[in-house]
Amino acid sequence: MTNIQNNRVADRGAVPSMAGKIALIDRLCERARILPVITIEREADILPLADALAAGGLRTLEITLRSEHGLTAIRLLREQRPQLCVGAGTVLDLQMLAEAEAAGAQFIVTPGCTTELLQAGVQSRLPLLPGISSASEIMLGYALGYRRFKLFPAEISGGVAALKAFGGPFASARFCPTGGVNATNVQSYMALPNVMCVGGTWMLDSHWIRQGDWQRIAACSAEALANLAP
Repeated sequence: MTNIQNNRVADRGAVPSMAGKIALIDRLCERARILPVITIEREADILPLADALAAGGLRTLEITLRSEHGLTAIRLLREQRPQLCVGAGTVLDLQMLAEAEAAGAQFIVTPGCTTELLQAGVQSRLPLLPGISSASEIMLGYALGYRRFKLFPAEISGGVAALKAFGGPFASARFCPTGGVNATNVQSYMALPNVMCVGGTWMLDSHWIRQGDWQRIAACSAEALANLAP
């Protein structure tokens, strides 16, 4: 597969191997670099917000299921913006996982990990990025073949120092730190060899969204990408 944005693995119903799903996550994160973590408060914001982020270069989106509009947003974006890669975040249990799959999500992100969700992720046709905040949780995922994780909440869980420490015992693991990552510290995270991308919300200022200041969101997104080290 040459273009993660047009990934149709989920549509075909195939279940890739864990190695295949790790490769999918790697390609997704390599393209994304910054993964905007989006909570939709108004249905009318879905398309213009996604368009603003895409205009700024952020075309891989994590739509959280924290609001009633999350699944609607995933369905609408898959239908109306097929050039984007759209995943579901804040997936907490098996029902939410099933709903996200049915809505057309192309990847799944969880804030933490349970054995039940990790096992379901092995069987799912979608790549799952489990949230962790400790070595024990990484080991839980390791036992089932996971090698890609979301560090959450990143700053509270030790941030850059924690990721450096994880690099010793978990040499094959890579991470997407999320939670407290912002314009002032993103370069420190991206400079780490075991960081594949970061998740953030600093380009999603609630005031800008409420005011429909899509140009400012696009500019902030473009600036965030431009400021990353090559």
